Amino acid sequence: MDPFNVAVAALGALVLGLGLVSARLARSAAPPTLLALVVGVALGPAGLGLLDPLGEDHHLWFERATRLVLAVGLVSVALRLPRAYVRGRWRTAAVLVGLGMPLMWGVSTIVVHFALGLDWTRAALVGAIVTPTDPVAATPIVTGAVAERHLPERLRHTISLESGANDGLGYLVVLLPLLLLTRAPGAALEHWVLRTVLWEVGAATALGLGIGWAAGRALQTAEARGLIEDDWRLVYTVAVSLLAIGVGQLIHSDELLVAFAAGAAFVQVVGDEEREGEEHGQEAVNRFFAVPFFALLGTALPWAGWAAFGWGGVAMAAGVLLLRRPPVVLLLAPWLPDVRGWREALVAGWFGPVAVAATYYAALAAHRLGETVVWDAVTLVVAASVVVHGVTAVPLTRWVPGGPRAV
Repeated sequence: MDPFNVAVAALGALVLGLGLVSARLARSAAPPTLLALVVGVALGPAGLGLLDPLGEDHHLWFERATRLVLAVGLVSVALRLPRAYVRGRWRTAAVLVGLGMPLMWGVSTIVVHFALGLDWTRAALVGAIVTPTDPVAATPIVTGAVAERHLPERLRHTISLESGANDGLGYLVVLLPLLLLTRAPGAALEHWVLRTVLWEVGAATALGLGIGWAAGRALQTAEARGLIEDDWRLVYTVAVSLLAIGVGQLIHSDELLVAFAAGAAFVQVVGDEEREGEEHGQEAVNRFFAVPFFALLGTALPWAGWAAFGWGGVAMAAGVLLLRRPPVVLLLAPWLPDVRGWREALVAGWFGPVAVAATYYAALAAHRLGETVVWDAVTLVVAASVVVHGVTAVPLTRWVPGGPRAV
């Protein structure tokens, strides 16, 4: 049988089956991402051996494919945030990204170094990769009937805003140790300041804002003149996502930041009511991309590499999930106006899944370094996060008092 056709049929059947029971899954401790990962493992080389679509060159494949998944996911996050919230909560984002991200990076680096015995530079690279909250994996946590019923809107927006902002800016902390591993220290720091900070991040932000603003204005003009049909509006922001990620890669900038900035600027141009259709269309495509991704990830999990870590791998994964984020958010909670009380701080701190973005950066590192230890370590954390955050999402969401009334 042709492996490609087997993969297409299997992924189509998986999306179809999960969609038919999506309402039940939204209330259960088995989210679609977790089930997709399990199905991928079962069908892949470690299971029945029916599905191995990525072959030997899976690092390069994941580096390219995850860009598309993240582009759609990041613009989806931006569309989810009300225009007034983005304007009025810049301090929250500044605290979580400006203070929270370096602290989480430091904690993760220490855990990885002592648990796996990696040198400090490689430990810092792994720590940087697993630091950002993943926007794709966070979507089921902050959307849907259960989240809307039990999580205050302001808390859901805080998690969404952070996942979008730190995912793009995570490029800064990932590139620094990666450059130090591939260049002389002086050349690495020079490249990081002049190229990464000023061009790949600075230019990416400006470019993304420009793309989002232009796309929003073009949509308003087309609507005013009756040039666009409603069906096309449903996929308009998906096209913006692909445009942003493609152009960002063409100019060798931080394409993830381009995508999120484009979505944020689009939201500021197009009103909340006007973009309701775009948001639903974007969320649907986001979920459609996410399920096959996790299934394919299940086929490529490096079981032999994990086994080589021994109990150190278990300690590393547990330490990252428990220590990287909850203590930091609890510490910063007094400066986060939308996180009220220790319960909300604990929940906001716990819900920091590691998934698609980490896979992207790990594949990028494996491709550039020509070694697999970073990929092995990161995918172990990703798999642990998908399982642990997946099964705890609904119970902990219901544990938060107040629900949407607590505004």
